[in-house]
Amino acid sequence: MPGKTEMIHARIDPRLKKSAESIFSKIGLSTTEAIRLFLKQVELRRGLPFPVTTPNEETISAMRAANAGKGLKRYSSFRELRERQ
Repeated sequence: MPGKTEMIHARIDPRLKKSAESIFSKIGLSTTEAIRLFLKQVELRRGLPFPVTTPNEETISAMRAANAGKGLKRYSSFRELRERQ
């Protein structure tokens, strides 16, 4: 590891941070180690270490319809949902 280090400051949703830290803990990583691992993979792969794609028009249309509430059924409880299946 190089002798000098840089600091990274990022604002993260508290729930996301807590959830990710819980997962890191289960696999024996600190948040710092997980970030370092991610950045090392970016460097080695010369890009993101996972595929990043944009949705096609059909998916975009379905997402817009769902966000607008079109064609969605509403239930007052999980029990009601289960009873109607």
